[in-house]
Amino acid sequence: MSRDARSLIAIVALLLLALWIDVAPGDTWLGRDVSVRLGLDLQGGTQVLLRAEAADVSADVMQVAVGVLERRVNGLGVAESVIQLSGDDRVIVELPGVSDPEQAIETLRGTGRLEFIDTVGEYLAAGTVVRTSGTPDPAALADDPEAATKPIYASITDGADLDTGQVQPRFGGGQSISNQYAVSFAFKDESARKLEQFTAANINRPMCIVLDNVVFSCPVVQATLLGGSGEITTSTRDDAERIFNQLKYGALPIALQVESSRTVSATLGRESVDDSLRAGIIGLSVVIVFMVLYYRLPGVLAVLALLLYTALSFAIYKLIPITLTLPGIAGFILSIGLAVDANVLIFGRLKDELRRGRGLRAAVEAGFHEAWPAIRDSSAATLITSIILFMFGNSFGVSLIKGFALTLGLGMLLNLFTAVVVTRTLLRLVLPLAAVQNPWLYDVDSIAGQRRADTAGPPART
Repeated sequence: MSRDARSLIAIVALLLLALWIDVAPGDTWLGRDVSVRLGLDLQGGTQVLLRAEAADVSADVMQVAVGVLERRVNGLGVAESVIQLSGDDRVIVELPGVSDPEQAIETLRGTGRLEFIDTVGEYLAAGTVVRTSGTPDPAALADDPEAATKPIYASITDGADLDTGQVQPRFGGGQSISNQYAVSFAFKDESARKLEQFTAANINRPMCIVLDNVVFSCPVVQATLLGGSGEITTSTRDDAERIFNQLKYGALPIALQVESSRTVSATLGRESVDDSLRAGIIGLSVVIVFMVLYYRLPGVLAVLALLLYTALSFAIYKLIPITLTLPGIAGFILSIGLAVDANVLIFGRLKDELRRGRGLRAAVEAGFHEAWPAIRDSSAATLITSIILFMFGNSFGVSLIKGFALTLGLGMLLNLFTAVVVTRTLLRLVLPLAAVQNPWLYDVDSIAGQRRADTAGPPART
């Protein structure tokens, strides 16, 4: 078996694999989810810009904050989310498909600091903003104009001692019908000891639970919290989920405030997808018509390679997976046009070699050989540009640039394979066939060693 025949078998196998992934039943391939991922601009959702309340904040602190936000978003179950730094003190959070934007924002911005405070027998209503010995700075209560005049309550626990591994939700099944949702917790080290001592000495007295300097509740101590563990009960599942995510996935090292937020409707996203698909189909059709009419037989083979390129690209998008945004789709459509650039260079050179009197096989090999430096250099330039856009897209707070850069760069790599390897293999395999020896199929007057009469068009029937 020749090398070209083995290459054809490998190409066909690769095509079948790509099609299997592309049309996998239930969007599941070998147990792996291969559904199409859509970004915020296509699926709809919420984008939030959070800013650190502190005047001076280090890059390390902001990186820690990004990590905490990522864990919280994962806890919310939001797929294809984007959390990235913007400048020195801001974080952009994109939440595609969120059903309750306000609830998600509240979960994100809360620092997640849980404290139990001693109010010296005073009952505080839920929602009261307080200063504690753990967070006495009035700047932490920026939303309260009277923060500086508020008394400081003694903290029984330190939020840093919360054992996040012991934070668990209880959704339903509680003994109390009105408070059927709860989040269990456990403190460790000094906070566990102090909490146990305080509850033992203050039976039937209030002890307030404070989350991010806001009183959540002031229950009356009914029993000693042995080992510093207990649970926070609430009447709504949303509150329980918010508290669970804030406590479970860590406390933010700094307070964040919402600087801006915007909501993208799913309807607008659906229209964008439909328009992009139409543009892609039209663009691909125009490219196919041009290649076939202008380059004839080589153009037909290039179209086959282009269809393989499209199937492979889509399969890779689903397999990695790559989240498709509108700029990402634009990058893919642009890469389709770039995918034929290499063929244009190769086929243009092929025509020149045939017109110089070379034989068909020699002209094909020379076309690929002579066009390769230009293909290599142009592809390298595009790849370098894509890498720069991908690396620095986050620095300017424009994450959508990354989607464009990723699909464009990936398209260029696939282009090198389909234009150079696939097209060359197909040409080499069809050259021995008598039906493809006609100069008309290559848009030239003659091919070396053939009669002039064969150059006007297909052979006449007799």
